[in-house]
Amino acid sequence: MIRSPYFLILFWFLFIVVFSHYVQVTEKKRIMGKERTVVTWWFAILVVIPLIIMAVNRDQWIGDTGQYINTYKKMPSGFSAIPEFYSGIKKDKAFYVLECIVKCTFGSDYKICFLIIAIIQTYGLIRLYRKYSSDYITAILLFVLSTDYVSWMHNGTRQFVAVSICLLAIDYILEKKYIPAIVIVLIASRFHQTALLVIPVIFIVQGEPWNWKTLIFILLIVLAIAFVDQFTNMLDYALDETQYENVVSDWQSWNDDGTNPLRVLIYSLPAILSLIGLKYIRKENDTTINLATNMSIIASGLYLISMVTSGIFIGRLPIYVSLYSQGILLPWEVDHIFNRKSSTIIKSSMVAFYIVFYIYQINRWGFF
Repeated sequence: MIRSPYFLILFWFLFIVVFSHYVQVTEKKRIMGKERTVVTWWFAILVVIPLIIMAVNRDQWIGDTGQYINTYKKMPSGFSAIPEFYSGIKKDKAFYVLECIVKCTFGSDYKICFLIIAIIQTYGLIRLYRKYSSDYITAILLFVLSTDYVSWMHNGTRQFVAVSICLLAIDYILEKKYIPAIVIVLIASRFHQTALLVIPVIFIVQGEPWNWKTLIFILLIVLAIAFVDQFTNMLDYALDETQYENVVSDWQSWNDDGTNPLRVLIYSLPAILSLIGLKYIRKENDTTINLATNMSIIASGLYLISMVTSGIFIGRLPIYVSLYSQGILLPWEVDHIFNRKSSTIIKSSMVAFYIVFYIYQINRWGFF
């Protein structure tokens, strides 16, 4: 257990916390017209290095890793074969072309491909949390303790590349520059088509927290849960003649009983706290926090739907919004809704709770 990298990474964050108290790791930066204190780039990269190392050296039996390795080995190794290879790809072509280019450039060692993909994925996180989270270390720590880094960097690799690209649109979303934001999302959709979900989200999350658009979204979620059979039939019809046309039949044949309710609760905490501390959020009226609050509502709604339908398929969708609520909103809520003494107690309790969940989940997966 002690030798497991999934356990040792906890000690890494203990070191990072201590290190940050003795070394200057922050700087001033002007963001969205306000001067903010952010971590330096070198420190931001230092924090995520173990995530990259673990993603590169993960075992073949973890999630879809074996499938990614086998696919990579079968790809052509010469640039002249790429056009023919491209014509044979049925979905998410940009991802496989990226892998093929890596193989043609660097050779058949799949770990080099894993390294490049992990760098792309962590860059999106670094950029998002360094600029917009009030606590960068806590944001990355929650990404680890929620087991998102395992679920996405070790398993749903292709989709998380699309997620990471979508994160690059955050500046345009905040500034309401919709065309460049949508262009970025469309590029991401070439890596995984689920990224198209972000386009309507861009418009729903605009405005004050818990606005009428989010309330309508909540109403639709309630109706979908109340009439889950009809919702499933509508979803099956909507996905007909798309690359996801077999999603409903697959989760039903696999007896997928939905997302674990404990995980749904964890990802709903930011939205629950935002409702409790709504007056503080509205008083602050910070554009980033307002957006993250509305993102948290969407994340909670999607997770609730996945709890009564499919954790394998529907449960993969909230990642496009949950990174904002978990890494931006939650640290802010702990620091601003409660007084300093209560904030310290709550943050410590929150981290302890997440650690318990992390150990439970990793142990359940057999990684210790």
